[in-house]
Amino acid sequence: MGAMSTATLDRMLAILIGMQLATGLLTLRAGSPPAAPLFVVHGLLGGALAAAAVVKLRRSLPPAIAAKRWRAIALSTALALAVALALGGGFAWVASGRIVSIGPWTLLTLHVLAALAVVPIAVAHLLPRRWRVLRPVRRLPAHLRATADGQRLLTRRAALGVAAVAMTGGLAWLASNVLDALAGGFRRFTGSRWLAAGGIPPPTTFFGEGAAEIDQATWRLVVRGRVARVLDLSLDDLASLGEVTREAVLDCTSGWAMRTTWGGVPLGAVLDAAGLTGRATRVVIRSVTGWYAELPLLEARGALLATRVGDRALPHGNGAPCRLVAPDRRGLEWVKWVTRIEVV
Repeated sequence: MGAMSTATLDRMLAILIGMQLATGLLTLRAGSPPAAPLFVVHGLLGGALAAAAVVKLRRSLPPAIAAKRWRAIALSTALALAVALALGGGFAWVASGRIVSIGPWTLLTLHVLAALAVVPIAVAHLLPRRWRVLRPVRRLPAHLRATADGQRLLTRRAALGVAAVAMTGGLAWLASNVLDALAGGFRRFTGSRWLAAGGIPPPTTFFGEGAAEIDQATWRLVVRGRVARVLDLSLDDLASLGEVTREAVLDCTSGWAMRTTWGGVPLGAVLDAAGLTGRATRVVIRSVTGWYAELPLLEARGALLATRVGDRALPHGNGAPCRLVAPDRRGLEWVKWVTRIEVV
């Protein structure tokens, strides 16, 4: 990696940060087995980013300190710290072999929050002069300028540097998974760790939002939008549409997964009761908190409006009186405290 130019290293860092954030955001919603490769790519990118960040710090920090470029040092340090927390949290989660929490947050939650913090710091670090790292270099060093051999040499050095970073990233990802296996860890393809099946899921939410206790006697589920009939359903009205019991995996983005049974009314039955217009394509499920999920019409028909979990009534912390059960979606989209269905 030492032969890699500074410009190449800067471009690699920008690309790796962008790809790491993009794949990370995609994993928050990817809950079906065909999405498994996405999580592998995210892990490999994380290892490569860690290697590239270490090289960048070793090259840039001593000269910046010598030149007393304190603003650049502050931004670089903040960015390095955010990246270190994000990557450290992710790899520690995998290598630990168990669910690790710090206060109310798991390491995986801290990994996500630190990754989100990288975005504004990276933008501030790149503005305005460093946007040049995203543009190709048109000038070669004087001793290599205007020679094909010189151009090939720079290209070969860059390729070797990129390959070294990629290999280091792969080794880091492999090592963390080996440590997980040695510790007896067992994770779902999403990285979430399995909890005992058949129980009541922990009452967690992505941003910690909650809702005041809801009076089930006055609660209503409103169904509107591209429907033939606007519905205003009480719990009894909802149950009269036909209750079923289904098994589904709730895979929480904070890092745990549980397979358990859910009882309630198929969302498809609610849509049939409302009657859809020919233009309907999507269904939006909204919470009293303002949180929502949007599902394609066909997928929405396979979802469940749950009022029970395990062998008991749905607890408030789990979304009572009604929550969405969306198979093959992460818990981020299993909307709690559902109060409105909009067909669009």
